[in-house]
Amino acid sequence: MLTTLAVRGYRSLRDVVLPLGRLTVVTGANGSGKSNLYRALRLLAATAGVGAPAALAQEGGLSSALWAGRESGGTGEGTLRKRPVRVELGVAGEDTGYLVSLGLPAPPVSGPFVRDPEIKEEVVWAGPLLRAGSMLTHRKGPLVRTRGEDGWETLTSQARVHESMLDLLADPVRTPEILRLREELRSWRLYDHLRTDPETPARVPRAGSRTSALADDGADLAAALATIADMGRHDALERAIADAFDARLEIRAEDGMFEVLLHQPGLLRPLRAAELSDGTLRFLMVAAALLTPRPPQLVVLNEPEQSMHVSMLPALARLAVGAAAQTQVVVVTHSEALARAVDADGTEAEPADGDGVGERVVQIELEKLDGETTVAGQEGPLDRPAWRWP
Repeated sequence: MLTTLAVRGYRSLRDVVLPLGRLTVVTGANGSGKSNLYRALRLLAATAGVGAPAALAQEGGLSSALWAGRESGGTGEGTLRKRPVRVELGVAGEDTGYLVSLGLPAPPVSGPFVRDPEIKEEVVWAGPLLRAGSMLTHRKGPLVRTRGEDGWETLTSQARVHESMLDLLADPVRTPEILRLREELRSWRLYDHLRTDPETPARVPRAGSRTSALADDGADLAAALATIADMGRHDALERAIADAFDARLEIRAEDGMFEVLLHQPGLLRPLRAAELSDGTLRFLMVAAALLTPRPPQLVVLNEPEQSMHVSMLPALARLAVGAAAQTQVVVVTHSEALARAVDADGTEAEPADGDGVGERVVQIELEKLDGETTVAGQEGPLDRPAWRWP
């Protein structure tokens, strides 16, 4: 399980270190930095996928993503920088930690990619805290070294500036920690654009096959729900839907075309997906994301409560708490009601795997002061999780 998330120099996140639980709920006022935190997680996941530089370029490039205030925070005029200009991201658990540092090319540079961010440094270490003695693999510019039985060994001195060592050097023999880390990051599932508009493919019959992970936009909803039922989580899915709507789900599959139907008391026929409200359809999508038959290391939901009536939030909270027994969950939300429901339901939930669910629910409130995102209750370094940047 991941226990710590750290972000430095990214948008409003000048220097933030957050604790993570099995279920972490992030709240805060509009503009407090919740979306930036979600983007930071997405950017970190991209390191092992399309690549962090490419993902950052899609956000407008490094210049637009950098912290724009004073290096040390606060108000007043800027001062001479003590550190290079960087966007730095990292996560750690009890067993392993990883961080990546992105910066601008060093002059002189030329060519069409002169403003593309580069990977300046990467570190994989053992244990929850980075120390000189806990480093397993270290990348500085083009040089990547790993710790062997006889000390540090060079893996390559020609790592490309836009490619992560997670892609270049995932060797099950020489660097098993990199291979495991890469697969964990690639398994992360982040949901921010679940479509419920009238034109979404989820509202019409659609060709499908076994789908162990709901698509980013929820387009393959019917196939994903059918897969959950087929692979043994049918009871959990039925309970979640009955809890939210007092209804029964049916997935109609004919000639490879899948369609969502919802049977509601008092109606003589089921409602088709095209007839469902936005809130009902979104709940079904969140259920498909959280009840996946192949749980990833992490599921992140950004504002899952959109379009849902407040009466549905307790059911949504119970769904998230239940899913946290199978996978780690982060919920970023505007809704204080959802946060309270998660807290109440998490405290009352039955223990799972010998560990109380309530002890694993972490509530985080973000605030903004002088343009900088801060964590409520973190008054000083001792109030936040231990973390060290290289």
